Amino acid sequence: MTAYTPDELFASTAPYYAKYRPGYDPKLYDLLREWFGLDGTQHVLDLGTGTGVLALPLARLVGEVIAVDPEPGMLAEGRKLADEAGIANIDWRQGDSTTLHNLDIGQVLLTVMGAAFHWTDRDQLLKDLDHLITPGGAVVLASGGAPGDVEPAPWLEVIAEVRTRYLGPERRAGSSTYSHPKERHQDVVARSPFSSIETARWDRILSRSLDEVVGLQFSYSYSSAAQLGPDKDAFERDLRRVLTAFSPSGQFEELVRTEAIIATRP
Repeated sequence: MTAYTPDELFASTAPYYAKYRPGYDPKLYDLLREWFGLDGTQHVLDLGTGTGVLALPLARLVGEVIAVDPEPGMLAEGRKLADEAGIANIDWRQGDSTTLHNLDIGQVLLTVMGAAFHWTDRDQLLKDLDHLITPGGAVVLASGGAPGDVEPAPWLEVIAEVRTRYLGPERRAGSSTYSHPKERHQDVVARSPFSSIETARWDRILSRSLDEVVGLQFSYSYSSAAQLGPDKDAFERDLRRVLTAFSPSGQFEELVRTEAIIATRP
């Protein structure tokens, strides 16, 4: 695969990510609070934090969240959201899975990751985390489930047709393309130091407006403003036209899953 940088992938997505990504089901944080006895004193690492989708809710439950991301724009949006919410116990740091040893993170009870996990060398990262996570701690991987686990809403196919016309059939990743890892996260984690695995899932129906559906597309690296370049406005016009034809009411419902893989040492 052609080399790419986080700047290429994510810089232009940050404001859309902060505004339009739905976040994870609140039941995830209830589960973590009960499972690990979170009482406002723990230290947690959120690796690949983006705009703090996981860090912001967790900050209300622990003593400190160290939120790491390679993209300065994502961190800036996260800081802004934290300031607006009056959250002051998140330490925002620029870095990634390959620079953990330079970040002086110290020991943490939990390392949480969202979609960032599939961009990493997963086996090596889990070995590295074995040195950071305290006894009784865990790696927590949050996602929308593996591709194909949830039946997609029919309007997503309408979006895919427009995106394909502008960007081609493969999801782009910087100057190359992206394919989801063929090996499931659970299989990778099962051979790691954190081989005791529990998986929890919650489903909910979200209803979005036309503006929210369109804005959401620009939060993805594969259909970002940077990827579209001078075609962004034309892409948006076409997207609005076909979506309005699909749903004149301007409302778009989707079943959204939160899946949490909670991996502890045996």
